[in-house]
Amino acid sequence: MLNPLPALHPLPERFTFPFHYTPHPLALAAAEALQQRLETEDFGHFFGLPQDNGSGEPMGKMFGVLVVQTPEGQLGYLSAFSGKLGGNNHHPGFVPPVFDLLDENGFYRPEEDELSAMNRRIEALEQSPELHAARSLLKQETDLANQQLQTLKAQQKAAKAERQAQRHAAAPEAFAAVDAAMTEASKRDHFELKDLKKYWQERLQAAQGKVENLEQELHKLRETRKNRSAALQQRIFEQYTFLNIEGRTRSIGDIFQAHLAAPPPAGAGECAAPKLLQYAFLHGLRPLALAEFWWGASPSGEIRKHRHYYPACRGKCEPILGHMLAGMALDDNPLRTGSAAALELEILYEDETLLLVNKPAGLLSVPGKEESDSVYLRIKRLRPEATGPMIVHRLDMSTSGLLLLAKNEAAYKILQSQFLTRSVSKRYEALLEGEIQGESGVIDLPLRVDLDDRPRQMVCYEHGKAARTEWTVVARTNGQTRVHFFPITGRTHQLRVHAAHPLGLNTPIVGDELYGHAGARLCLHAAELAFTHPQSGEQLRFVCAAMF
Repeated sequence: MLNPLPALHPLPERFTFPFHYTPHPLALAAAEALQQRLETEDFGHFFGLPQDNGSGEPMGKMFGVLVVQTPEGQLGYLSAFSGKLGGNNHHPGFVPPVFDLLDENGFYRPEEDELSAMNRRIEALEQSPELHAARSLLKQETDLANQQLQTLKAQQKAAKAERQAQRHAAAPEAFAAVDAAMTEASKRDHFELKDLKKYWQERLQAAQGKVENLEQELHKLRETRKNRSAALQQRIFEQYTFLNIEGRTRSIGDIFQAHLAAPPPAGAGECAAPKLLQYAFLHGLRPLALAEFWWGASPSGEIRKHRHYYPACRGKCEPILGHMLAGMALDDNPLRTGSAAALELEILYEDETLLLVNKPAGLLSVPGKEESDSVYLRIKRLRPEATGPMIVHRLDMSTSGLLLLAKNEAAYKILQSQFLTRSVSKRYEALLEGEIQGESGVIDLPLRVDLDDRPRQMVCYEHGKAARTEWTVVARTNGQTRVHFFPITGRTHQLRVHAAHPLGLNTPIVGDELYGHAGARLCLHAAELAFTHPQSGEQLRFVCAAMF
């Protein structure tokens, strides 16, 4: 299971911070060795690569390597894949799952078979001719009851109007007799309607009873299935237990309950990183460095590039790794290093109602969960008299360029309204990793957040919000393309996803650690902004050149 690894580089002093990292040279060497194996062996999985022999829907997969050291000082690496590979949990040379759901001798398969049998029984009962006939009869009876009652009520309403007319037309000497006759007729109508309602109530109860009798078994089966499914899920949670370097063990259910007060999401514990660390701790191996890379075709909604390295996912792995890495010295989290303090915030324009700044890459627009330094707090300190919400729109932390702020609430509302109605003109400049085809175009890909890996965004035609970007090529040099982006909408990571996605430009922005390759910085800059001044009504346009 342990693959030898030559000690060609110094050992890392601290373990990889898994959510934002550049792979250590030893981890790169291990990953390259695993990739050579993936190129030559058949694992029964269709990755969608040219050398693959497969058919159907291609699907890439995340692989991971963990550089470790034995108690005797031997250096090596472990390999893992996320989920299953070729429908199996076990392949030679890869660490096993933390818990094997596919074990033929385990409890999961028989329980799954029982639940499947229940589902088939429920489906058969739902589609049974007897139940269908009973439900149809109940509907027919209900419709007929409503029809007869409405007809009678309409007739009685007309009769009532006629009686009123007869009362008004009666001569004074005959009024008492006419009124008595009309009152008697009114009573007859009342009892006729009451009798009809009672008749249909009894008839509908009989039809409803037939349906309920037939549905009784269905309700019992559904409740049994629900309880057994919940019990099976809980039993699975109890089997997924994770160690850390201090020897402490916690179940996945306990971890997520403590971290999020919620049950684990589907697939939690099946990613490569937890598998690798679990095996290392179980066998007394010292973890040194981690790297995870994508191999094969990208899923349709996500952006995964073949051979690219990616951080661990937040939704499934962050709570688990938080426990597993406790007690280990980790590389610095770039979001907590305070590096933004050295970044200069340049004020480009200011008057009594607004100001415009050139935000440097690496500085947040507003305070975040893990970093307090931001444009908002800096301007608040510089202009304590400002009363408005101030930040009219936002730029990603990694994006530089023009950011507009309001100094009072009235200006804020007017400016924000311009953004909401898309009357603000925006131009971004970006440097792409490769040379793209075409000179200009429009990208229209709806976006939503990846619930398992925030803040990553994904293309989703079912639940995504409309996202539209116009683009124009400026230059092609040194194998890269400089483009201008004109966002029509303003979704989170819109330009980054539209650049990297296969249905967009299929070429990530240089330095994009989420959708491409990490670099010194994300080469995306808000270069031009045009809007109407909230007080004077003057049309203003500002340009700020990109520094990459």
